[in-house]
Amino acid sequence: MQLTFFGAARTVTGSKHLITTARGKKILLDCGLFQNKGGDNQDVNRHFGFDPSEIDALILSHAHIDHSGNIPHLVHQGFSGTIYATPATVDLCQIMLADSAHIQESDTAYLNRKRAKNGSRPLSPLYSIEDVYQAMRQFVAVPLNEWNVIDQHIRFLLTEAGHILGSAAVSIVFDEPEGERKVFFSGDTGRSGDIILPPPAPFPQADILITESTYGDRLHESVHDAEQHLLRVVKETCVDRRGKLIIPAFSLGRTQELVYTLNRLHNSGELPHIPVYVDSPLAISATAIMQKHRNTFNPEIIEYMKKDEDPFGFDKLVYVRDADSSKALNTLEEPCIIISASGMLEAGRIKHHIKNTIGDRKNTILIVGFVPPGSLGARLIEGQPEVRIFGKMHTVKARVEVLDAYSAHADYKELMDYLSCQQPHLVSRVFLVHGEEKALLAFKNRLHGKGFSDIVIPTQGESFYI
Repeated sequence: MQLTFFGAARTVTGSKHLITTARGKKILLDCGLFQNKGGDNQDVNRHFGFDPSEIDALILSHAHIDHSGNIPHLVHQGFSGTIYATPATVDLCQIMLADSAHIQESDTAYLNRKRAKNGSRPLSPLYSIEDVYQAMRQFVAVPLNEWNVIDQHIRFLLTEAGHILGSAAVSIVFDEPEGERKVFFSGDTGRSGDIILPPPAPFPQADILITESTYGDRLHESVHDAEQHLLRVVKETCVDRRGKLIIPAFSLGRTQELVYTLNRLHNSGELPHIPVYVDSPLAISATAIMQKHRNTFNPEIIEYMKKDEDPFGFDKLVYVRDADSSKALNTLEEPCIIISASGMLEAGRIKHHIKNTIGDRKNTILIVGFVPPGSLGARLIEGQPEVRIFGKMHTVKARVEVLDAYSAHADYKELMDYLSCQQPHLVSRVFLVHGEEKALLAFKNRLHGKGFSDIVIPTQGESFYI
């Protein structure tokens, strides 16, 4: 069989891996959008590198757009097969992909205005809301920990990945003419001590491992220390300096973790009496879906909900959906906390909030997750004195802090612990994906030290016979 990497190869977006069996079946693992800073994402997202109509089935690890966001385009280009995912992932994709379609239309309109000035022909959006509706009709929800049959020669198992609600790792068994092949795909691996989700679960022994490596070169702050770190930043910013605390956060996962932490601090009487705004329509919808799937939470939060049935709401918390209310936050002079998307600071309402607060020493920008090299978030972490926002340079006077305990990705120790369920001598090859070069190389060395012998870092479009 052949394995080809069409995304998340030496980068952290565009997850897309194609398996072609000896019998000619084609199984796609994920179908995400490239979201690389400064890259020609329009072009690379429009051209898959394979014929979508030839794909027999798609197994989706989770709903994040860099893993699911190109599914409607895949369908538009002729894919008519089944899309397998957990029930929570199916529910989340309904809102995530609809939101993505809106972004496609908005981004294309912006590009076409620029192209018109150059005399270039206009582009069409990558996909429409109608493509999203059609894609959702092809989804089939499958539970964790049950084997599912694609055909008489292919079966797969989804296990808990602990990354976001509904996220799963994929174990596939192929009955090939030369014998059975067992392929494992990690998707994105969560942290062992996540405050909402259960930890990543052990998975069956595999011959081939395809594993993420986002934080293959670093360790995170303890999840248990995050609450006090966050409280310290809140008090220093909003009480001592009477400023605003701006927190860029992904609408799904990170936002709910922050709100839950603030909820706990509020209930314990430790949170200062200041307003907290969640400024993200998508986060509001995602939070409602998380409430629907609360049975998938870890035991600690389930126990907590016995005395507080709404862990994502308290009396100082305001969810902001409409644009006018979002703009009004920029005129507030009182201390407050604003949590807003996008988490990578590259688009969305968060850029407006940063633009309006970055020049005041009273304020703090708190980075709570992965930011790619070259992004606005990365430049802030590097301590650059000036950054460009919406085409204009802004002097950085606000404090910039990092709280990486809220990362939804495992660090290298947690990844190694996760892979410890495998016997290295039974694994014929390991493929490292979803990581930048420094992290990939560091994690490769660590895996070698644990006895994994054949470790490959594939490039975009590279194929392997396995």
